[in-house]
Amino acid sequence: MSTGTVISTVDNITLVTLVGFPAQVDSIATIFESIAEYNINIDMISMAPTHGAFTGLSFTISDNDLVDVLAFTTKLKKETDVNVIVSSVNHKISVYDPAMKNTPGIAAKVFSAIAGTKADLRLITTSEVEISLLVTEADFDTVLTAIQNAL
Repeated sequence: MSTGTVISTVDNITLVTLVGFPAQVDSIATIFESIAEYNINIDMISMAPTHGAFTGLSFTISDNDLVDVLAFTTKLKKETDVNVIVSSVNHKISVYDPAMKNTPGIAAKVFSAIAGTKADLRLITTSEVEISLLVTEADFDTVLTAIQNAL
């Protein structure tokens, strides 16, 4: 990696996964509008490939918003057939480098380093210049050290 590589972390992250969620943009917009009404800030977002009319939609929030998101998900479960999975006390590790955009193999290096840890990766999101991983509390130190050593 270049001298511009920055590895950052955020702790106390809750992962919310909506299973059997309608794979339509208007449904996604409605869900995020509803969550915003609870004054919950969303960070990472990931959508699984669609299976017919349905998909899995995952997003992260601060553990500080756990009570509010549980109020939202309880209402959602009562009104829809969407299955909700909530997992708190996770950590986000992000590897940022503007050079990543034009440097093949960075993701391979990061994931090869993590593979040796046997860690439980909860969520992966990327952009042209960043790889973000959500890991459990139990795996955080091991994964962070592996990435730091690899880069």
